[in-house]
Amino acid sequence: MSGDGRRGASSPRPPTPDTHHPSPDPRLRKALEKLARQRLEQLDQLPPDMAGQIKALSDYDFMDQDARQQFEDLLKMLQQQILGNQFEGLKQSIQSLTPQDLQRLREMVRDLNRMLQEKAQGGNPDFQGFMQKHGQFFPPGINSLEELVEHLQRRAAQMQSLLNSLTPEMRQSLQDMMNSLLKDDRLKWDLMQLAANLERLMPTRQFQGRYPFRGDESLTLEEAMKLMDRLQELGQLEKQLRQARDADALADVDAEKVRGLLGDEAAEQLERLRQLTKLLEDAGYLQRKGDTLQLTAKGIRRIGQKALQDIFSKLKKDAFGKHETDFRGTGGERVDETKAYEFGDPFHLDVQETLMNSLVREGAGTPVKLQPEDFAVYRTQQMTESSIVLRIDMSRSMILRGCFVAAKKVALALNSLIKSQYPNDNLYVVMFAEYARELRPEALPELAWDEDVYGTNMQHGLMLSRHLLGRHKGGTKQVIVITDGEPTAHLEGEVAHFSYPPTARTLIETLKEVERCTRERIVINTFMLEQSRQLVAFVNQLTRINKGRAFFATPERLGEYVLVDYVSSKRKRIA
Repeated sequence: MSGDGRRGASSPRPPTPDTHHPSPDPRLRKALEKLARQRLEQLDQLPPDMAGQIKALSDYDFMDQDARQQFEDLLKMLQQQILGNQFEGLKQSIQSLTPQDLQRLREMVRDLNRMLQEKAQGGNPDFQGFMQKHGQFFPPGINSLEELVEHLQRRAAQMQSLLNSLTPEMRQSLQDMMNSLLKDDRLKWDLMQLAANLERLMPTRQFQGRYPFRGDESLTLEEAMKLMDRLQELGQLEKQLRQARDADALADVDAEKVRGLLGDEAAEQLERLRQLTKLLEDAGYLQRKGDTLQLTAKGIRRIGQKALQDIFSKLKKDAFGKHETDFRGTGGERVDETKAYEFGDPFHLDVQETLMNSLVREGAGTPVKLQPEDFAVYRTQQMTESSIVLRIDMSRSMILRGCFVAAKKVALALNSLIKSQYPNDNLYVVMFAEYARELRPEALPELAWDEDVYGTNMQHGLMLSRHLLGRHKGGTKQVIVITDGEPTAHLEGEVAHFSYPPTARTLIETLKEVERCTRERIVINTFMLEQSRQLVAFVNQLTRINKGRAFFATPERLGEYVLVDYVSSKRKRIA
């Protein structure tokens, strides 16, 4: 029984080999595991920078073919952005760049180098033949070698501007990455030679810029290059607008570029500005002389009147004030105010007040009896004749601090005021920086600041002012100084010596000239646009010697200070 039972029971069979999932050879499995560990160690030891990682992965033996394909696709995308930045036609084709395509690229760069070298040596290279052979590498619309060079330099400058805008660490990382991607040493050498040839024909400095960035939003390389392109276009447009000082130059400004970069409203404003020249010519404010436009006398007067209106529109009607004096004499202009007659007064009789004085004393009736004390006369106001030198600091700091335009506006307004209200006065304008020079008041509207000048040579300015005022023997003489800094230059013979901080000799020579002005009864009034310790200390010394006055004024209120002080000093009540 028991035996039959054992025979009937199922007994275990040896395992049947699985033909679908055969067990790997233990030695093979061990080798694969060892290789995988080595690959992981290689990946863990990749350099920290992107360029080093790209170089290491280029030599890496991928076990997974999908991973290998993804890495190669990434390399092609980066190559497209870097080479495509220089040669726009590569953007589409580089994704499927074959060895034959790479050879054509090398050939194009070599031909381009030969053409640029021939041009630099004074030759006449075959541009049309080059474009027929290699035109697919460049965008349409390039019709000359000059346009091609400018296009390539702009593209190169975009990358350089991007590099200039990065931190040193980021800049080095990006440069290393580009070097890792351009593994073809011959192509890399040809591109370096191309950069040198382009720089010789058209330096990239005129296109490059540095643009500070901030914020948390990251950009791809392609997005960054597009941003560089837009910023460069804005920079070129700004340069065009700054250089458009006449109607002809304004006509050269690209209106469509203005519309694309700044919008429709800016383009419409540009068009109105272009029409402004004709309107000013028709109104008689501008006239053509040859190829240039010049202000007419009417235009100069209108600018001065406008500056005068702008300044005095901020003042109250009675804001001038008067300097009273006990001086008696004859002459002058009659005013509406009256006084009791005294011996020596001009006999400008106020008949009505004289009769009323008698009637108040005697009462109504005829005849009217007059006594000497009844007589009332109009007061007179003497207008003093003045000779003025307006000295304007033209040093670099004046424009950097926004003071130059305010000083120019004051000069225009003062000239207009004197010509219209005080024609007997004499106005001179002296500009001073490293040297001083006289400027005709009529030339004030066209006065422009020279960014290459340095120094504040007050000594030469006072010397020239003293010479100009010496032409007039009578009347008051004054120098109005508008400055934002202490003297930093003086003359040694005929040569200016500049030093900042100023030397003791500069201060001494300047104060010597102040003493000479004082001896010739020239009053120096100083309007300070800064309150630096050095300037205040110097002006304190100046006023102690000369007895003139010193004011601190902001550029916005400079005109009010200067013109009100001038008008106040013109009026003296004499009777």
